[in-house]
Amino acid sequence: MPALCRDCLTTFEAGTRCPRCRSPRVTSHPELFDLTIAHMDCDAFYASVEKRDNPELRDKPVIIGGGKRGVVSTACYIARIKGVKSAMPMFQALKLCPEAVIVRPRMEAYVAASREVRALMDELTPVVEPLSLDEAFMDLSGTARLHHAPPAVMLARLVKRMRDELGLTGSIGLSHNKFLAKVASDLDKPRGFSVIGKAETVEFLRHKPVRLIWGIGPAAQESLAAAGIRSFNDLHRWDKADLTARFGGMGERLWHLARGEDARRISAHTPVKSISNETTFFEDTSDPDILDGHIWRLAEQVSARAKARDRAGRVVMLKLKRADHKILSRRLSLRQPTQLADTIYRTARALLDELGDRGPYRLLGVGLSEITTDRDADREGDLLDPDAGRRAKAEAAADRIRDKFGKDAILKGRALR
Repeated sequence: MPALCRDCLTTFEAGTRCPRCRSPRVTSHPELFDLTIAHMDCDAFYASVEKRDNPELRDKPVIIGGGKRGVVSTACYIARIKGVKSAMPMFQALKLCPEAVIVRPRMEAYVAASREVRALMDELTPVVEPLSLDEAFMDLSGTARLHHAPPAVMLARLVKRMRDELGLTGSIGLSHNKFLAKVASDLDKPRGFSVIGKAETVEFLRHKPVRLIWGIGPAAQESLAAAGIRSFNDLHRWDKADLTARFGGMGERLWHLARGEDARRISAHTPVKSISNETTFFEDTSDPDILDGHIWRLAEQVSARAKARDRAGRVVMLKLKRADHKILSRRLSLRQPTQLADTIYRTARALLDELGDRGPYRLLGVGLSEITTDRDADREGDLLDPDAGRRAKAEAAADRIRDKFGKDAILKGRALR
């Protein structure tokens, strides 16, 4: 059986240790050198960047987030072992892990690190499809002749270079389509390398829960459970026509995914239709200060993703889910495209104010749509807001200062909420 040492990149017949360096970090699989579709997911990305930039944090539990009234953006694996999760209220996270070090998010640093990782991926293949700052699909079909090595070896080399050159780690999922590659990358984190081959696909999925499917959240799980569908095995009992009649387009998609079929292609040129981030609260809230803090953090994240892709949006979107699961959404078209956190925040906050007090809410999301290039973004002044230009210049200056002097150089007060 083909095997690969992820430390020294030696290929050999299967064994528990590498015959060259004796490392136990060995990946073996019958189809290891035949598969070409990969998903790479950085490990605890924000926290990893902070630990890289501040070695004193290396062995400590680190939580990225706001103040005591804020929420957890992400946490390192040491903190996760204690039960800390994304979107958890900070006071609850500190009860679980009182020794944690709280670090304010530095989106500019994460964007810069993301670009460095992307540059390494681009050296492997021109077909890279980013999903966010810290994960992407890659199609390495036809690259073996170029690199004189199969895709699996090049992927192992990628994460080795990430560790050696960038001080970051990632987990690889390798399979024969996008769905399974993403599933595989979550199987063995951090620093994992998992393979799902064609021959084992149906058996591998058979007893897995449907929540494994990307995009199947709590509401969809409830809907499927009402139909007696909790696992892939349950899906196999349904005809395609019945699933489609019950769940529409999602039903047909589920029928194919239950059999490990995913015809979507990886494309480096897929047009971005929207850029958004959302968070689900552990406790429903209508507190305006808490909601305001969330809107600012989400606006920063959306802005960072837009800047990383050299994109801007003409429409700002606000999404809210009430305690009764009713979704409220509002959108406002701008006079010009924007990628500025300040503009996104102020527009989304105005949309929230227009709703009035309809809470409590369990979810909040902020986004941009009608995406365009950043060429004409934020160029014109606003006659109704004479300070807008000054704030835009201040944000650009803050981006440069944080990149140069680090996380504590500049911090907005609303980020502490």
